[in-house]
This record gives sequence, C-alpha cells and structure tokens, in this order.
Amino acid sequence: MTREAVRAERMRERSMVPKAQPQSYYGQPVLKEPVWTPEIPFYFYTGGLAGTSATLALLAELRGNKALARRAWLVALAGVSASPALLISDLGKPSRFLNMLRMFKVTSPMSVGSWILSGSGTFTALAVASEFTGLVPALGRTAKVASAILGLPLSTYTAGLVANTSVPVWHDARFTLPLVFAGSSAASAGAAATAFTPLRDAGPARRLAVGGAVASVGAAFAMEKKLGEIGEPYSKGVSGKITRLAGGLSVAGAALMATRGGRSRGVAIAASAVLTAGVLAERWAVFRAGFQSASDPKFTVGPQRARIDRGETRGASRRAQAGA
Repeated sequence: MTREAVRAERMRERSMVPKAQPQSYYGQPVLKEPVWTPEIPFYFYTGGLAGTSATLALLAELRGNKALARRAWLVALAGVSASPALLISDLGKPSRFLNMLRMFKVTSPMSVGSWILSGSGTFTALAVASEFTGLVPALGRTAKVASAILGLPLSTYTAGLVANTSVPVWHDARFTLPLVFAGSSAASAGAAATAFTPLRDAGPARRLAVGGAVASVGAAFAMEKKLGEIGEPYSKGVSGKITRLAGGLSVAGAALMATRGGRSRGVAIAASAVLTAGVLAERWAVFRAGFQSASDPKFTVGPQRARIDRGETRGASRRAQAGA
C-alpha cells in the first residue's frame, strides 16, 4: 500500500469518530465568573459621563458657549466624584483603592485607570473651583485642559479593563468594545448637558448626544457581528434582553432628541432621560454578558478548539494531524 493510500485510510478512520463538541469536565465552567459587584456598571457610566463632559465643557468654553460649559463642568465633577465612591464600594474599603496608587504599571489597565481617575478628579475639581470662584485663573485654565485630555481615556479605559480578562465575550471584543463605550459616553454626556442647559445654548450637547447614541448602537452591532457565536450572550438570556432594551432606548432617545429636542425644553429633558436609561442599560448588558460568557464552557473551549484547528496555536488535534 502506498503512502498516500495509508494517509487516506487514516483519514477515513478519523472521519468515523464523531466530531468533538466543546465541553469541559462534567460540563463545569472553565472560568470563574467575575467577582465585581453591581456598582461596577454604574462606575462604567459615571466614568464615561465625567470624561466626555470635561471634554465637552472645554470645547464649549473655547467656542464662547459659557452657559453650556459651566453646566458641563458641573456634570463632569459630579461624575468623577461618584466614580471613586462606586469603586471603593466594590472593593470593600478605601485602603484597597489607595493601594492601587502605590505603583504605576503601564501594562495593567486597572493601574493606569486608577491614575487616570485620580488625575481627572483632581484637575476637574480645580477647574470647577476656578470657574465658579474666579480664583487662580491661570491654574484653572491649565486644570481645564488637563481634565479634558484625561477625560478621553477616562471615558473608554473601562472597556480595556474588562477586555484584559479571560472572559471570551469581553476579551474577543477588545477592539470594538472601546468604540461602544466611547459612543455611549458621548451620548450620556450630551444627554446630561442637554437636560441642564437652556434650549438656545444646548445645541452642541444635543448633537453630541445624538451622534454618540448612533455611534454606540452601530459599534455594538458591529461588535456582535464580529464576535459571532461568542457574542451569543448579547442575544440570549438576561443580557440579551438588556441589550435589546438598551438599543431600543438609545434609538428612541436619539430620534426624539434629533426631531423635537431643539423645540421644547420638556421634550429635550425627556429625550435626555431616555438616552441616559439606554446608556445605563448598555453598560449593564456588557456587564451581565461577561457573567453569562464565563459560566458556559462552550464559549471558552469552542474558540480554543477552533484556533487549534486553524493551526493558530498548538494543541492535541494539531499534533495528531502533523503526525498523520
């Protein structure tokens, strides 16, 4: 028998064995579920709100829109003040948050994020104090610029934080999840500023809210398509329901804001409330999807087998094929 005939015979023998299905030891989860508490999705929201509001405030001030700038600064201060409290509540005691500041590790999203949050909080507080008291204007201007710059990573680093874990639905979305968070952060900041700003001065905030909502919904759709089967938690179970609710609220709020938000302050406030609910739901959907993804072994074992079959990593099946 020739070598090709032997190879063909072996292939036929292998084809008689049922294709292995992704499974784990007695169906037990391969990964532990995240230990984060429900304060974390709210922190995702307040961090994004604070960061983008600081950027909006500086840009509004540069454009001479004082009314919008002052309200956006106050929103940024409220968001960045609530964020450490939520983190400390999750950690259990303040000393654990302070311990994260004992070192700066550029490869750790948690370490980098802790310093970004601390710096953003400090500069935002100085910016607001200078803005409303008129004291030390030079320091206030520097603080405003620093706060706006730090606001950009503050609004998105939490996406990198969850993507740096082993949870498949988060890790495999490491390139698209930051876009989702950036869009929803813009929507939340625009919605909050619209709710507190007189109608004639709130035009930029309304546009930011609508644009952010469109970007967030579009990025979330692209993320789910790219994830494929791994993104199943976004369509099934509790997180699937929350995902659909988030998309519906964001689209409804953006449509209301775009069509009638500039004519009536009452409608603008209502649209802001709907958009805010949509952003909160989106952050909760991402949070819950991680739990569903970690608890089902098929989301962990399946992609590993697929990578082995494609030859992207070493594994038992690749070695068997190489030796055949």
